[in-house]
Amino acid sequence: MSDAYVVGVDMIKFGRFPDRTVPQIGAEAALLALEDCGLKIQQMEALYCGNLYQANAMVGQRILQEIGQTGVPVVNCANACATGATAFREAWMGVKAGVYDLVLAVGVEQMGKGLLGSADAKQGIPKEGLLGSGLMPAVFAEAGMEHARNHGTTFEQFAKVSVKNHHHSPLNPKAMYQIETPLEQVMNAEMIAYPNTKLMCSVNVDGSAAAVIASEAKVKELGLGSRAVKIRASVMTSDPWQERDLVMPDVNTCTRNAAKAAYEMAGVGPDDLDLVELHDCFATAEILHYENLGLCKDGEAGRMIDEGESALGGRIPVNCSGGLLSKGHPLGATGIANIYEVSTHLRGEAEKRQVEGARLGLTHVIGLGSACGIHILEAPQA
Repeated sequence: MSDAYVVGVDMIKFGRFPDRTVPQIGAEAALLALEDCGLKIQQMEALYCGNLYQANAMVGQRILQEIGQTGVPVVNCANACATGATAFREAWMGVKAGVYDLVLAVGVEQMGKGLLGSADAKQGIPKEGLLGSGLMPAVFAEAGMEHARNHGTTFEQFAKVSVKNHHHSPLNPKAMYQIETPLEQVMNAEMIAYPNTKLMCSVNVDGSAAAVIASEAKVKELGLGSRAVKIRASVMTSDPWQERDLVMPDVNTCTRNAAKAAYEMAGVGPDDLDLVELHDCFATAEILHYENLGLCKDGEAGRMIDEGESALGGRIPVNCSGGLLSKGHPLGATGIANIYEVSTHLRGEAEKRQVEGARLGLTHVIGLGSACGIHILEAPQA
């Protein structure tokens, strides 16, 4: 099987674009990724598109209507917050299997405002308000409190995640919000679901990101090796059955399983990583995923944030982009936007937020319901 490489990757500045359509937003990122590697849509052999809210609208085909209908196969993917990572993984599989040499993966979403995860009354008696809450702030608040009960994690430690990611955000020109939020401001912000205040919740925004994936033979043929980021691992998992109360979603197991498989596929361990972009949909989630990804031992995530190990310049920088807390979280785009961020560091092109000497990076997304996608990327060798 061929090795596969990211040869072109980019994203638009996340924001809110009520005057634009989803295909228009997706097309912009697609053209940016093609421009990044100097290729044209006519050279792409397939398109994989990730979009959640318009999943029945054939968004991938409508993107091609914007930039060139070349008649290639188009696959549309929907997989909760892992939608973009799913599209990227499907594109990778096409190249890895030797079916294609050049493919385009696009993730795009246009989000409304408000809370995600409310119950659908058509599914019978809703649990909402009767057996807790399915709203995402409540789910991740509950998971954070379980971590606090088991390991003594404090409100202040959770809040420090937001301080760190907002501190990174002014260094990222493509983040929705580029503002510092001191600890007192984070802790005193409007409480959404304890321990997550408003400034500890990710932002619903519009956005898109895209990547061009190439086989090793095509990289050599086109002379793209100097900026070709190798995909060392691509893994996706869902929740295994377990004997537990499923009213409280398990936000940990599918990540732990995916991380174990990804490290095995790449032939590396968490200590080999130079940076991580993980799914900080809420500040509590980032703390949990430090341990789920093996970045520290169980129970040490609070210490890790206290000692600045996950900050830019620390032992293992996490979410140098500002994370979903600052960059924003357009569901279908997030997975590929994380690929863009890590690839930019591995190419040495992240400017003020550059992780110096970065050679290996990991991206992670999780969609409750459930799906977890993890990719491990390696810096260009040429």
